[in-house]
Amino acid sequence: LSKILDLPPENLIKCISAVPVSKKRQIADFQLSIDSITEHGSSDHSAKDLQLRAQTLAGKLQCDSVVSEITASPGTVNFTINRELLAKTVLQQVLKDGSEYGIKSELFSTVPRQKAVIEFSSPNIAKKFHIGHLRSTIIGNFIANLKVALGHQVTRINYLGDWGMQFGLLGVGFQQFGNEEKLKSSPLQHLFEVYVQINKAAEDENTKKLAKDFFRKLEEHDEQTLSLWKQFRSFSIEEYIRIYKRLGVHFDEYSGESFYQERSQEVLKILEEKGLLQKTTKGTGIVDLSEKKDLSSFSTVMRSDGTSLYITRDVAAAIDRMNKHNCDTMMYVTDKSQSNHFRHLFQILKLMGYDWAERCQHVSFGLVQGMKTRRGEVIFLEDVLDEARSRMLQNMAYAKTTKELENPVETAEKIGLAALIIQDFQGLLSSDYQFSWDRALQSRGDTGVFLQYTHARLHSLEQMHGNGQLSDVDVASLQEPEAISVLQHLLRYDEVLYRSSQDLQPKHLVSYLLMLSHVAAAAHRALPVKGSAHGLAQARLCLFRAARSVLANGMKLLGITPVTQM
Repeated sequence: LSKILDLPPENLIKCISAVPVSKKRQIADFQLSIDSITEHGSSDHSAKDLQLRAQTLAGKLQCDSVVSEITASPGTVNFTINRELLAKTVLQQVLKDGSEYGIKSELFSTVPRQKAVIEFSSPNIAKKFHIGHLRSTIIGNFIANLKVALGHQVTRINYLGDWGMQFGLLGVGFQQFGNEEKLKSSPLQHLFEVYVQINKAAEDENTKKLAKDFFRKLEEHDEQTLSLWKQFRSFSIEEYIRIYKRLGVHFDEYSGESFYQERSQEVLKILEEKGLLQKTTKGTGIVDLSEKKDLSSFSTVMRSDGTSLYITRDVAAAIDRMNKHNCDTMMYVTDKSQSNHFRHLFQILKLMGYDWAERCQHVSFGLVQGMKTRRGEVIFLEDVLDEARSRMLQNMAYAKTTKELENPVETAEKIGLAALIIQDFQGLLSSDYQFSWDRALQSRGDTGVFLQYTHARLHSLEQMHGNGQLSDVDVASLQEPEAISVLQHLLRYDEVLYRSSQDLQPKHLVSYLLMLSHVAAAAHRALPVKGSAHGLAQARLCLFRAARSVLANGMKLLGITPVTQM
């Protein structure tokens, strides 16, 4: 192509793509899009013209030992690769690269390695860890996993809501209803109960005054008050770490608003020095964000008593992170109701003269509706995980195919989590969706359970038929349509990773892995290993091992631990 089109080969890499597998018919392996090699200045992009140009180009190209067939279709030239070569090259590559398959692709050769800070999960202490926090946790974890796999340096930060007026209330509540033992044994549950109880009395003037006093003492670093607050914080973090472990998620830093109450005062000083801080008649401090400076858009950054607000602490945190990590990109993974907040945050940073505000990004997502457990409304993340596990255990008990497992509870946990993640990642992140346990936990259909089932099945196939080295296997015999479909699908993995890395949407990877499971299942039905001649059995094993390897790689990026039996 390079010779005929007189373009350097590296310019053509992104114009040639693997053809998505179709269940209906045999297709070519690669296609070149005529549109992508067209000079953007040229006027004629009509279908007729593209068809003609595809035919002309196809006519100039000749088949050789690599390409066995070249055809033109509207807007594309299609290439079919020599079947023996296809099997040999793809399987060799997959088995040689292992977990780096697809990541070593030329598609990523021009992508610079970067330093990224990703803030995600970020629950509030003493408030319920709602389902929005679960979304933030698994989405942030996916983005971090993907970036790490692609060779970027990632710092994962959990920015806890551990400061603010609610701690005044909580402190007073704990003095009245608290229990040291319960705080140690189940801090999140206990602090939540205390918070609910004290909230009932929150309208009472005396309670309001006590809460205000408590928080003021906290801001003034009164020792007794501070030590109680420290207990709330450290016990809660311990419990969070345990829950995150169940999710397979870790953080490099547990930060929080409390770190920035003093620095936010410095931010207010800078804003004042730069003439950006304006006082309202009520005495609050605001920053004018409007183009015309007519206050049509502004952000409140200071209470009338001079104390800071959530956004002020966020400004201080951003500056601190940038100084500390000197990163190329800073991401905040929260639900879309906060998009105004982040727009304001980035505008304030820009007005303060921080050009890197351009490199900050809010990764927003929609809301989950209808998530309930059998006991009613979901309050704690732990309840969701327990529910997924117990429903899965029940399904496994009913299933006829379930093997005697060494550790059924752990297996059920991993499958249940896969079900939650796949249901969450199937659509665009920004769209809201209706949660359904029944849909998430179906064993047939496009679910996390189906992915786990496929992985376990392929794994036991390997266990049964020799786990040995498959190094000098002759895979030329893999000519059946079902085998070709698996090979063609494996060809596309790098493109899917590339696409997800560009728009940070996990759905490309999810639909790829579901399709991989479908084509692998079809191949498993059509191409028996048992009872086939040794050479053929080895070749088929090779194909299934490659499929399982890529399936496992993709699942791990999504934050799923593949199970080996179920």
